[in-house]
Amino acid sequence: METLIPIINRLQEVFLTVGAEIIQLPQIVVVGSQSSGKSSVLESLVGRDFLPRGSGIVTRRPLVLQLVNVPPLAERRLQENGMHLTQKQDGISPEPIYLKIFSPHVLNLTLVDLPGITKVPVGDQPEDIEAQVQEMILSFISNPNSLILSVSPANSDLATSDALKLAREVDPDGRRTLLVVSKLDLMDAGTDALEVLLGRVIPVRLGIVGVVNRSQHDINTQKSIEDTARDEQAFLQRHYPSLASRCGSRYLARTLSRLLMHHIRDCLPELKRRVTVLSAQYQARLSSYGQPVEDHSSTLLQIVTKFASDYCNTIEGTATHIQTSELCGGARICYIFHETFGRTLQSIDPLGGLTELDILTAIRNATGPRPALFVPEISFELLVKRQIKRLEEPSLRCVELVHEELQRIIQHCSSYSTQELLRFPKLHDSIVEVVTSLLRKRLPITNDMVHNLVQIELAYINTKHPDFTDAAQVSASVNSQQVILPQLKAHGLQDGDKCWMNEKVAEEKAPVAGFSSPVKGQAINLLDTAVPVSRKLSAREQRDCEVIQRLIKCYFLIVRKSIQDSVPKTVMHFLVNFVKERLQSELVGQLYKQNLLQGLLIESQDTAQQRSEVAQMLEALQKASNIISEIRETHLW
Repeated sequence: METLIPIINRLQEVFLTVGAEIIQLPQIVVVGSQSSGKSSVLESLVGRDFLPRGSGIVTRRPLVLQLVNVPPLAERRLQENGMHLTQKQDGISPEPIYLKIFSPHVLNLTLVDLPGITKVPVGDQPEDIEAQVQEMILSFISNPNSLILSVSPANSDLATSDALKLAREVDPDGRRTLLVVSKLDLMDAGTDALEVLLGRVIPVRLGIVGVVNRSQHDINTQKSIEDTARDEQAFLQRHYPSLASRCGSRYLARTLSRLLMHHIRDCLPELKRRVTVLSAQYQARLSSYGQPVEDHSSTLLQIVTKFASDYCNTIEGTATHIQTSELCGGARICYIFHETFGRTLQSIDPLGGLTELDILTAIRNATGPRPALFVPEISFELLVKRQIKRLEEPSLRCVELVHEELQRIIQHCSSYSTQELLRFPKLHDSIVEVVTSLLRKRLPITNDMVHNLVQIELAYINTKHPDFTDAAQVSASVNSQQVILPQLKAHGLQDGDKCWMNEKVAEEKAPVAGFSSPVKGQAINLLDTAVPVSRKLSAREQRDCEVIQRLIKCYFLIVRKSIQDSVPKTVMHFLVNFVKERLQSELVGQLYKQNLLQGLLIESQDTAQQRSEVAQMLEALQKASNIISEIRETHLW
């Protein structure tokens, strides 16, 4: 198990340049207020003076301290990477400093020393220095794989300890917190920390260790760490004889090393799984960024071909990325044809906006100055054209909706199907512009064709249409009346007399409103007589209106059925299929030009930077995987 801590040290070095926050490595984080004795505790663990001292916040960056035990004959080295103080003197920085110490007098141990907790800004410290420090501390101790070494002085009330308060926020049960009670020798006379050390005041799962720090006088007189350790043991034997074997800096070092090794062993399976998962994720991300462009011509053709293929596949419903939240592509076009457009046409009333007075007026206008025996065909044609004209607006709206969907497919393909296209913003914009221009050119052509469909129906009213059954029935009725007319004339009756005889009684019972018998001797000006707004239709007028209505409805339904079938076909032929067939050739013709290749295939700065960062992270993860794989099962026990 002793090999586990050096392995974690190697993992920390691997993630030094790419950011250690991606992997939550097992580590011990040292937390304490300013002047709590935190620096003295760390120096006693190392066995030498190495931390800067001064007033205010001296430690402005996290210090990752790696202690490596080496044989006595090996050369002892002190390697410090970077400066302990940040260049920016008015705050703190989360960027860590790594310090590795090789010595035969230390145990294998890794600690993270954080800036001391402060309350009031002094000197060059910013006003929010307390919040900055607490935020940094929480970012480290929130890691569930971190053990928290909380340092609190014995000469202050532990109930007000800021270090313990922060530890409780992320570790309420104290399962990963170890309390170090410093400055045992500075307690008031007649008092001791026995109850605290026994865990009767504040229980901590990992234990409580008391230590005696070097005083400022010891530092000024350059008292050695060895002498300090001997004096510490003597003090503990005098004041805490029952706890002397479980207190002191040497016991603290052994405890921390043991706790860290067991903690690493517990975290190792999850750490290995995490590295494997992240390696797969970053490999996928790196693949999505593609390789740097070498052959511009080939790359452009590949991207254009892929985009055109994805665009057509989205229409056909065979695309790789299929949305589940809403209809898209060909499915949306089908919905427009058969649901939106179909329902709209079905909702149009064949006789909508057409009153009996309109029909009667049209009949009379079509007869001219002579009364007609039969309903004039011209009136039917005039009225049915008026109704057929109403089919044009929804038909053109259908074209517009399909055009809008074809525009949406452009964004769908560039956002989901062709990820490589996002690497080249100029090429992306150019492809969008070319496809949009192609759709824009086809829109008026398709509109004209749909408009012509309605105009074709208006150009010739085919009363001999095989489905126009009502016309045959009306024709038979008219023919039967033509057979009766000679018989009427043989009896001395003129054309229309039969109708006149049948309608005479009704007209007498219901005279036309607005007409009355003139007073004898009074002149009548017919031009001044008011035209009745409404009146009861005669039996013949009623019959004529019903005949026209029946004919209009029958013929309108025939035309509506034809329009409902022909408009989608027209849109597919002149717009959808045309774009599908011409898309790739249009893109190649517009973009595959030598003077454009270099400019179109310039990567965005974000893509190049992200590829580099992901490649570095993937390399670090692969190194970490190799390091973890060196651990055999026998090393864990």
